Amino acid sequence: MPHSVDLVHAQIHVAEGRSLPDLGLRQENIRINGCAIQCRVTTEDPARSFQPDTGRIEVFRSGEGMGIRLDNASAFQGAIISPHYDSLLVKVIAHGKDHPTAATKMSRALAEFRVRGVKTNIPFLQNVLNNQQFLAGTVDTQFIDENPELFQLRPAQNRAQKLLHYLGHVMVNGPTPPIPVKASPSPTDPIVPAVPIGPPPAGFRDILLQEGPEGFARAVRNHQGLLLMDTTFRDAHQSLLATRVRTHDLKKIAPYVAHNFSKLFSMENWGGATFDVAMRFLYECPWRRLQELRELIPNIPFQMLLRGANAVGYTNYPDNVVFKFCEVAKENGMDVFRVFDSLNYLPNMLLGMEAAGSAGGVVEAAISYTGDVSDPSRTKYSLQYYMGLAEELVRAGTHILCIKDMAGLLKPTACTMLVSSLRDRFPDLPLHIHTHDTSGAGVAAMLACAQAGADVVDVAADSMSGMTSQPSMGALVACTRGTPLDTEVPMERVFDYSEYWEGARGLYAAFDCTATMKSGNSDVYENEIPGGQYTNLHFQAHSMGLGSKFKEVKKAYVEANQMLGDLIKVTPSSKIVGDLAQFMVQNGLSRAEAEAQAEELSFPRSVVEFLQGYIGVPHGGFPEPFRSKVLKDLPRVEGRPGASLPPLDLQALEKELVDRHGEEVTPEDVLSAAMYPDVFAHFKDFTATFGPLDSLNTRLFLQGPRIAEEFEVELERGKTLHIKALAVSDLNRAGQRQVFFELNGQLRSILVKDTQAMKEMHFHPKALKDVKGQIGAPMPGKVIDIKVAAGAKVTKGQPLCVLSAMKMETVVTSPMEGTVRKVHVTKDMTLEGDDLILEIE
Repeated sequence: MPHSVDLVHAQIHVAEGRSLPDLGLRQENIRINGCAIQCRVTTEDPARSFQPDTGRIEVFRSGEGMGIRLDNASAFQGAIISPHYDSLLVKVIAHGKDHPTAATKMSRALAEFRVRGVKTNIPFLQNVLNNQQFLAGTVDTQFIDENPELFQLRPAQNRAQKLLHYLGHVMVNGPTPPIPVKASPSPTDPIVPAVPIGPPPAGFRDILLQEGPEGFARAVRNHQGLLLMDTTFRDAHQSLLATRVRTHDLKKIAPYVAHNFSKLFSMENWGGATFDVAMRFLYECPWRRLQELRELIPNIPFQMLLRGANAVGYTNYPDNVVFKFCEVAKENGMDVFRVFDSLNYLPNMLLGMEAAGSAGGVVEAAISYTGDVSDPSRTKYSLQYYMGLAEELVRAGTHILCIKDMAGLLKPTACTMLVSSLRDRFPDLPLHIHTHDTSGAGVAAMLACAQAGADVVDVAADSMSGMTSQPSMGALVACTRGTPLDTEVPMERVFDYSEYWEGARGLYAAFDCTATMKSGNSDVYENEIPGGQYTNLHFQAHSMGLGSKFKEVKKAYVEANQMLGDLIKVTPSSKIVGDLAQFMVQNGLSRAEAEAQAEELSFPRSVVEFLQGYIGVPHGGFPEPFRSKVLKDLPRVEGRPGASLPPLDLQALEKELVDRHGEEVTPEDVLSAAMYPDVFAHFKDFTATFGPLDSLNTRLFLQGPRIAEEFEVELERGKTLHIKALAVSDLNRAGQRQVFFELNGQLRSILVKDTQAMKEMHFHPKALKDVKGQIGAPMPGKVIDIKVAAGAKVTKGQPLCVLSAMKMETVVTSPMEGTVRKVHVTKDMTLEGDDLILEIE
């Protein structure tokens, strides 16, 4: 860099006709004094061949300091970047004693820039500045072509702005998860009991880690007194609160559980419906929940619900997916796998047991219970039936045997008969009993099981127990205190635990079953509706305008069950019965009418697929002639439904996910996508837009902040956002509202589309990424030429139209061969990014 020479001033004088000597510029007087680098920061996206990006700058903060000069162009918060002007935001000039020093200063300055709302070339510039060839000063015109790693761009986290977008979205459009009833979260936070400093005491998990599944099972069987499994972290809230409890609230109480309930047999905290609901409605990763809880509760075994060959899904998966799922679950901290099948279909159960066992987990085979073994007239599901099934499961190598009473049908007499028979037949096998308290007899039933020889029974925190949940933990603890069945769980700790959950439950008022259901009901002994489904059916009946007809729905459930052959009823078989029941009520059909018209009626898809054999074979076979009337010529599955599925190529799926989401994909992500491809894709897209929502408290997550409310959001340890909601503007012409916040003392504003207003306004449709053949605009711009018309045949790579933006023309080409179905643009039309141009079929 020349010393003491104003190049611009000198150039003007040269243009006036003066010579260099006239200006005192002689070669022998020129001295090099350091080095300077200039970077042009533009709204051009390196990931899209530097196509210009447009939009509104929501945040602009520049990097400054010693040796940095800024020449600003159109860079300020609130600026609109138009497709019709230069994309330059600012020129950054760094000066240092030599080239590496200048590059270091420039890299630091660019790292301090914060530009939100539009894409910039800063990530690309940072890669250039960190390139060793560039730092050595040996670059030429082939530098970019020879260094493709320059385009391996690390995306900015942008967590704060994403969270503001989510909060603004909720403030303008209301709750994101569907809300069954209009009820606001409690204004008070739950009280978290004090936790002592230091590690928690040893628990049963320490025995499991030291002695393995077999040694663990022996320790359970040899234990003096009754052991408890706490379902509060899964089945309790699945039954009472529509599975909506967030990891945020589970983590708060987790350390208290670790320190005060080390005597628990296990905690059920994963599997079942929690897996997909976490992604579908809570926008959080179920695997992350497992990992975080494991870190907070290292001493108590974790237990999950595995739907046999269906894993945690509602359909059949290739066997390798089920095995890999169990393997990764075990690696992430799962200990006990309760394996069941909704029809007690042995082939499905055996696959799940083998998968859990090969992963190194404790296998707890669960026999789903229905009927009444104490009633001699109920012959289909007799004591002999359950004993025979138990023999098969013990022979298959289960470590623990479970009776899974989903509807709470076990009466004390039946408990005594069934459990004592199992204890006599299998004296060394731990027995675990699960029930629901829908009828109100749950505590009595569990005490009868314990007295008959059960080792473990399921309970829930007092404030999360009863009705369609599990029996009360406090009741079992109190009733066994001072007896040979003493649980050794301190009552005062149960009280504090219950108090926390009473407060936490208030946060989920919109999902609480008590909104429509005020008590349990002994009619469950007749309708046999499982606990979790009882709540869901109640909500569904009200949402469909059948609230006053819920009694009819329950009666139809009984008839539907008999039509299908008197099934074991648990997800997904219970849903099949429920779908048929609601179908009958909506269409005013009795059992006799539905059976008589079976050949003409369009039954729910779940019913048809069950009759085809897609979830297995029910005990006693399929109902005839009903099955043949419904299916007619439809294909039927023979044997285990998943046995004929080819293995899923998990490596190919991983590559597909990386290509789509542009980031490192974990083995856990691959399995989530294998189980729920559409749900996982939406979850990833949603969190990419709105950021780490698990850092928000539940009240903010569900209803957003009130105007003038101040709050803190901890992104991670040492990184806390101080936010205040300031105002929401009126609707603008684009159907948007501007939402104003104060973030860490600085004003921030975002534009949020008002979805209700948008329905009443006309906007150009967007191209859907998942719909093949929908061609969207790769960038904002003006249509200057259309190359094809509707009905035209096109080949892959053929030009479709030409866009112009910021002096640059872009030809949009066809990604496929086909026929143009419809053209959605006209010449001179101005488009935004991803606006639908045309459709190809």
